Amino acid sequence: MNSEQQSGTLYIVATPIGNLEDISRRMEQTLAGVDLIASEDTRHTRKLLSHLNIHTPLTSYYREKEQQKAPRLLEKLKQGEDIALVSDAGTPGLSDPGAVLVNLARSAGIRVVPIPGPSALATAISVAGLASNSFYFGGFPPAKNGERKKMLTGLKGLNCPLIFYESPHRIRRTLTDCHAILGNRQAQIFRELSKLYEEHISGTLAELKTFAEKKVRGDLVLIIEGLGMEDEELPENLEELILWYRDQGKTSLKDAARLIAGDLGLSRSKVYQLALSLWKTS
Repeated sequence: MNSEQQSGTLYIVATPIGNLEDISRRMEQTLAGVDLIASEDTRHTRKLLSHLNIHTPLTSYYREKEQQKAPRLLEKLKQGEDIALVSDAGTPGLSDPGAVLVNLARSAGIRVVPIPGPSALATAISVAGLASNSFYFGGFPPAKNGERKKMLTGLKGLNCPLIFYESPHRIRRTLTDCHAILGNRQAQIFRELSKLYEEHISGTLAELKTFAEKKVRGDLVLIIEGLGMEDEELPENLEELILWYRDQGKTSLKDAARLIAGDLGLSRSKVYQLALSLWKTS
């Protein structure tokens, strides 16, 4: 810290979304070096600190107490303490508490430093095979049925993929509303990313509704194709290209669909569905 700087620094620290080996050296050094860690769930964070053999003091900082707790932490920062803000998993401020304290700190002229790292959003996008270079991220959909339906109706006309976080106990209702309002679009669910039981399910919204009828556990990322993707015209030579990949015998159906979709800027699920119907034909 600069010797002329009287106030402390607020560090916004991303933590592993599942696999504890995903923590970076910089994250570890920051958590070990600050005076205090403000945590969405101290019980969860204590497990991470125990794994790293870090003994920095903890204080709770969860959404319901954010307005009340932020001014107290601001005073500590003004007194010269360095504070790290973490959420249960991933990046604070991204569908997690953080914005209130960050805004107070910036307004007070306190240095705010991001320590980047794991994010369920970026992780899911990296393996979703999206052809579009833009997307809409809606965080967690509203818990109330009316508000959720109103939000989905407002998003119905977007051409880019729609991405949401969702909890296991609300996913079935959310998929039901998505199907009713958006139509039977192609979609993907990523469950327990980077954890032992990581799972990826793709299909139509109707098919994913069936999946969600059983008991679902773990954190979820839902990706739904945009309006324009559903109606896109496939090139005339696409079948020939799929059959060429098949006849070469060097590429799996899934990889062929991914490569073709990426090269031609098409929806991977659209290409995959067509390839599925052609791959086993003689």
